[in-house]
Amino acid sequence: MIQNQLTSLFTHAAKIYDLPVNPCKKVKRMGNSDSRSLNFWTLDEYKQFIQTMEPGTRYYLMFEMLFWTGCRIGELLAITKADINFEKNQLSINKTYYRTGMYDIITEPKTKQSFRTIEISEFLKEEIKEFVDGHYGMPDTERLFPVVQEAVQHKMKRQIELAGVKKIRVHDLRHSHVAYLIEKGVKPLLIRDRLGHKDIRITLNTYGHLYPNQQRKIANLLDNENVVTGLGEERDEC
Repeated sequence: MIQNQLTSLFTHAAKIYDLPVNPCKKVKRMGNSDSRSLNFWTLDEYKQFIQTMEPGTRYYLMFEMLFWTGCRIGELLAITKADINFEKNQLSINKTYYRTGMYDIITEPKTKQSFRTIEISEFLKEEIKEFVDGHYGMPDTERLFPVVQEAVQHKMKRQIELAGVKKIRVHDLRHSHVAYLIEKGVKPLLIRDRLGHKDIRITLNTYGHLYPNQQRKIANLLDNENVVTGLGEERDEC
């Protein structure tokens, strides 16, 4: 991660400030990303966690949206009432939030692909609608959740202790969403678009190991094709 950031810094310097040599180009890639060490919750673990909170409350809805949409925490904290289409059950991701010093910053998402529309389930739409309706007169441009990321992380730690589930980070709810989709057989391309990944390789490199081994399935498919076409009988005659 440090190498990637340093490379980006020197690449920027070479392009914008005419740095004659980018020293990072001479350095081999360090280490390997260990995607197999991803932390995530199963659906049962998440249910055990979310049951420690009262339905309809701010943090309850925040964790529901993180788990069931896979959005990033910064994206969640930037969502406004205008970003939700209650008629079409859609959530628009078009900005991200972070806090620096004493200032709240709203900016564009990290990549062009991060601009996306997430289809949400009926039950999640109803949870969001109930929350919004409970805040009568909420302006369309006001953030649904006017808190900072640290507050979400602290709340999560407290509820994890109450629930007795394994410790994960807020960002790991995004991984948990993907793990759930993979278990349900959702294809990588659909997951890529839902997460807002720039490239399918990012999705596969990060989550590919969670897909079950399909080699037996391929062999069975070829066996079935052989039976249907009668190739096996022709081979015996030869």
